[in-house]
Amino acid sequence: MKKKDMKKLIVLVILLLSYAYTTFINTENKNQEEPIKERKTEDVIFADENTLNVYFIDVGQADSILLENKGHYMLIDAGNNEDGPKLVNYFNEQDIKEFDYVVGTHAHEDHIGGMDDIIKNFKIDNFYMPDAITTTKTFEDVLDALEETNVIFQTPKVNQTFNLQDTTITTLSVTADEKNLNDTSIVLKVKHGTNTFLFMGDASTKIEKNLLNKDIKSDVLKVGHHGSRYSTSLEFLKKVSPEYAVISVGENNTYKHPHEEILKRLEEQNIQIYRTDKQGTILAKSNGSIITFSTIKTDTNG
Repeated sequence: MKKKDMKKLIVLVILLLSYAYTTFINTENKNQEEPIKERKTEDVIFADENTLNVYFIDVGQADSILLENKGHYMLIDAGNNEDGPKLVNYFNEQDIKEFDYVVGTHAHEDHIGGMDDIIKNFKIDNFYMPDAITTTKTFEDVLDALEETNVIFQTPKVNQTFNLQDTTITTLSVTADEKNLNDTSIVLKVKHGTNTFLFMGDASTKIEKNLLNKDIKSDVLKVGHHGSRYSTSLEFLKKVSPEYAVISVGENNTYKHPHEEILKRLEEQNIQIYRTDKQGTILAKSNGSIITFSTIKTDTNG
């Protein structure tokens, strides 16, 4: 055999052996699991036991926020009067029977309107509101419900902390000395792992200024007073420096909330905005280091 033919034969044998080996390897790999592909943050599904779920419930021109961690619950505000039965049904659907904490940020109807229904229909371990007296029928309904169910009215102290399993809640502001009920709002900072949320109630720029010397840096800001121009000052917004802002607001409301200057201010700070009037109920999920958002259709807004 010529040397040239011998070289061709050797090359052919090598190619045949290589093909046979590759076929064998591929056959073996069919019985093995596919390697995990790299996933984007938004594709990751977190285990429920490690998750803080924050529901910004769509209650129109009002506030109602549900926090859940390891099967324990906290409610911040309960919408307008007509929202009470809707919230009761919604929570029953979630199989909620007990709240570790219920907070009425202040005594305006769009925050505690449905609170009497919540008090009457669920076990409440701790109930908090500012010690600010008002004579409205809505507030009296709340007091009557508390008396009827033997739930104690408590007012938290500034810097007081509460634990909802792996979540820590700190009171940053509460006062009874303000003529404007909005400024009596209980302001709360929530921490889960390294993730933080700031809930402003209806506090105005006056209260925001008082908070500038506190640790208010937060990943998520529940924008004060439904996006009113009387809240969310630029100085305050820069200090909070949130990545996300959530506005609880009613569609085509008579107050024209959120005001355009607030939306522009948020956009200029490159803050991603979520709105209940546009997206319905908004769910923020925290696994302690990452926060993801999604929207949920509910029957709480008619």
